Amino acid sequence: MTEPVISITAQSVPRRKTAEVHSLLQALIVKREQEILEIEQLVERYERRLRLEEQAYRSMSTFRRMLTGKKPDHHLAVEYIHYVKKPMEKARLLRLEVSNYQDMLSGSIPAELV
Repeated sequence: MTEPVISITAQSVPRRKTAEVHSLLQALIVKREQEILEIEQLVERYERRLRLEEQAYRSMSTFRRMLTGKKPDHHLAVEYIHYVKKPMEKARLLRLEVSNYQDMLSGSIPAELV
């Protein structure tokens, strides 16, 4: 016999796509915010380690300081770039991405499935 025809209204398909886009955007926002937090924690740990090393160096006796020495300034600069500057730049880009996703959720920027 004949199969029953399932009627899909024109409104239900865009609503479903919109729901899919919204859930996808919300998941991306949560994921990006988690990445930002991890980057900030990494930078925080590096800065804390650097402070502790500096404090330990200052607490040494003068003779011991002469024997151990400090890292050269250019090494510290390279470490800063590697552990602070580049990760914070990545976090800034992730924040921009999150703000774009939030604008898409609010409707100020059109969000479409590709």
